[in-house]
Amino acid sequence: MTEPGRITEDRRTLINALPPIKPRRRTRIGLVAGGLGTYWPQFPDLLPQLRESTRYVTERFNALDADVTDVGFISDAQEAATAAERLRAADPDLIVVFLTTYATASMVLPVAQRSGAPVLVIDLQPTEAMDHDTVDTGQWLAYCGQCAVPEVGSTFRRAGIEFRSVSGHLKDERAWARINRWIAAAHVRATLRHARHGLMGHLYPGMLDVSTDLTLVSSQFGSHVEVLEFDDLRVRVQAVTEAEVAERIDLARQVFSFAESVNSDDLAWGAKVSVALDRLVADFELDSMAYYHRGLEGEIHERLGAGMILGCSLLTARGVPMAGEFELRNSIAMLIAERLGAGGSFTEIQALNFTDDVVEMGHDGPAHLALSAQAPLLRGLGVYHGKRGFGVSVEFDVEPGPVTTFGIGQERDGSYTFIASEGQVVPGPLLRIGNTTSRVDFGCDPGEWVDAWSASGIGHHWALSTGHRVEEYRAAANLLGVGFREVRV
Repeated sequence: MTEPGRITEDRRTLINALPPIKPRRRTRIGLVAGGLGTYWPQFPDLLPQLRESTRYVTERFNALDADVTDVGFISDAQEAATAAERLRAADPDLIVVFLTTYATASMVLPVAQRSGAPVLVIDLQPTEAMDHDTVDTGQWLAYCGQCAVPEVGSTFRRAGIEFRSVSGHLKDERAWARINRWIAAAHVRATLRHARHGLMGHLYPGMLDVSTDLTLVSSQFGSHVEVLEFDDLRVRVQAVTEAEVAERIDLARQVFSFAESVNSDDLAWGAKVSVALDRLVADFELDSMAYYHRGLEGEIHERLGAGMILGCSLLTARGVPMAGEFELRNSIAMLIAERLGAGGSFTEIQALNFTDDVVEMGHDGPAHLALSAQAPLLRGLGVYHGKRGFGVSVEFDVEPGPVTTFGIGQERDGSYTFIASEGQVVPGPLLRIGNTTSRVDFGCDPGEWVDAWSASGIGHHWALSTGHRVEEYRAAANLLGVGFREVRV
């Protein structure tokens, strides 16, 4: 096992061999700063100071991995209305309003009402504290952006608008960490608002928790679900050349170590399907995909379903999550984790270890290779448990360190809920059966954790993500207008 967070040579090889597939649309952030214009003629030195603070904030936002629309500095409600129209046209995923000093709520409400985007109010005073012996009224006003925050919060509540705020000072990295959490949530909102999720095959028989209403995915997240046939993959597999198969096998040898059980014919088939999957994703502009097909007696659809693990794992590692067993909500959860930089690997409970007080987790099928503690292994399997077919499967141990389990539950009224729980992957004995595996310590009796996790409304699959991410998932749920539930025993 490697030390948590350490980039090994295996990991560098993986990163270099599998360049990420970039999202088609970058996150868009709207930015507006302001204060009450009544002060400017009263205190001539105040506005230049506030503009200097605004320049610093703008520079911080322009350094983000996002497209920032800065509509400048506003001083009254009329200017706020004009800024709101510019922001509406920019279609931002999040609007940040910087209160540089006191501003009336009438200067903030139009931005929230007319833009249609969620708003984050920030107030960052110049320094940690005033020099009370020397500060005059004009200088004090640069510190009183906080004065307007309750006013804006009250107005938003009365208007039925979700209120969010971060208070601090300009160089306060604690405040910037909270701001960056909202920016990360904006990445998730941007992704889901424009995502195209593939759904190929049919429901695994009897998995009632997996069944997903496609309309709800579009109505609650704004995503599009592209219904695919296995024949869409079949025709692309037929078009793959032997040279492309050889090239994909070479890539597999760069990324994976091989168990002796890997059959050359199964490897070649998996490589061929992998090339076709890349084309399928490109042709339909997919951001994620879930699939399952049972098949019968070795016919082509059964062989396709059995040959997907290699290609799906490579795509997942490049930022296009693939989930088996027709788990659309889980492929979406994996995509959310990916956009947060947290990986996100297809996971379920394997067993409980009451000697070490850990929950053993993992899954056969597609896996996120960035979670691997060392070079992932390709293992040949004569049978996939619970599924028809045979072929190569991905196996690795998850790197020790903090993790968060994350999934999307569904309530009785059909609404979605984000569900998360933080734990720690610890080293120890694991299965060697062609699965991704981990031992997660949740700081409690593993049986009690399973009971609480199962009562949350989660399905029997979820995304295992790196790091402690509860607050990021909570913020993403907030921006998307869905519920959030943390499981902690």
